Amino acid sequence: MKLELQTTVLPNGLSILSCAMPHTYSVGVGFYLSVGSRYEESTIAGAAHFVEHMIFKGTARRPTPDVIAREIEGRGGMLNASTGQEMTVLWAKMQKPHLHVAIDVLADMLRNSLLAEAEIERERRVILEELLSSQDIPEELVGLLVQDMTWPGHPLGWDVAGTPDSVSGISEATLRAFLGQFYGPQNIVLSVAGDVDHERAVAVANDLLGDWQPAPRLAFAPAPVDGVATRAVVVHKKTEQSHFSLHLPGFARTDPDRFALSLLNVVLGEGMSSRLFMEIRERLGLAYTVDSYVSYLADTGLVGVYAAVAPTRLSEALEAVTEQLVKLRDEPVDEVTLAEAKEYVKGRMLMGLEDTLSVAGWFGRQHSVGQEVLTVEEVVERLEATTTADLQRVAGRVFTDSGARLAVVGPHRKTEAAKLAKLVKSGLARAA
Repeated sequence: MKLELQTTVLPNGLSILSCAMPHTYSVGVGFYLSVGSRYEESTIAGAAHFVEHMIFKGTARRPTPDVIAREIEGRGGMLNASTGQEMTVLWAKMQKPHLHVAIDVLADMLRNSLLAEAEIERERRVILEELLSSQDIPEELVGLLVQDMTWPGHPLGWDVAGTPDSVSGISEATLRAFLGQFYGPQNIVLSVAGDVDHERAVAVANDLLGDWQPAPRLAFAPAPVDGVATRAVVVHKKTEQSHFSLHLPGFARTDPDRFALSLLNVVLGEGMSSRLFMEIRERLGLAYTVDSYVSYLADTGLVGVYAAVAPTRLSEALEAVTEQLVKLRDEPVDEVTLAEAKEYVKGRMLMGLEDTLSVAGWFGRQHSVGQEVLTVEEVVERLEATTTADLQRVAGRVFTDSGARLAVVGPHRKTEAAKLAKLVKSGLARAA
């Protein structure tokens, strides 16, 4: 079934999207807000994440967290939220007769959060514990370290949850100011999918949100360009494994090569048939966990590799990783591998879109960040048009010794960082 999108923009700037899926029993409802950690100053780092937590703590009509939760769960639904670098998402999934309730509860949370002082202090302690826990989990810590190296001194390089100092200093006034500045209709997309009627969704949204006053849409600081040198950092921890993350500069979400890069990532390290999995785990036995990933942002992006290995085999693992990157850069992928990568991406995408909330997110996320809103068919068409030459060309853009960033957490001395940076740089500089 082809997914058909309908769009209405209210006079105050709120965008309402709907996609009819008449065969479903549920409705997915998501508010997609164009605000995240990259919009913050260092003194209020973590404010977007703090606000996301606080909107669950009560409104005038629903004064406690359990009342909010029971409004949704008491009708068989689900409710949650997340904060990222460029977007905050608040969502619910309900039986289709409860569409009005879902929109009403989410809208109430967005507009009428009490921000009670006692709740702020209680949640501050929770977030501080969340920040401390990331220091104890090596795979999380290494991700934060390499993120900071990728975008040094910039909000993109910070933990989305902030720092202990910034979170400790966030007050009720800070949260109210942040809400007033960013949580407005011009920064929000309401996306609904399921057995829904577009006009009904618009009427409900207009009734609940039509009087919300607009405000200017705000910009963020451009991502920094951090030179070309390969760098590394090592944090000593008495762990049984060495955890490492390697970042390479990637693409913005509007880059035409993003489709080729997504396919290249599948070939490299996504799934059990990927080259990293087959080489690092199956052939060399170096790691239980190894994978690669891509991230696309408004004006930048990255390609990353993560693995956890025995400390004595860290250098061997890094050499093996860079060898696979170089092979993709210097040797074309065969047609069979490319065809399988296309099927992998299409399969994950299409199977995921059998869910109403996923469909709401498919359109809501694209619209929220201001990019071209592509249908599933259009994405499939662009994937199918990608050639082996495209993959090799894109690998040449990305898998180079310029701008590589490596973070390691494990039983190693900090002074090893220079040696590891040299190893990565020389590995990426070599010919296949």
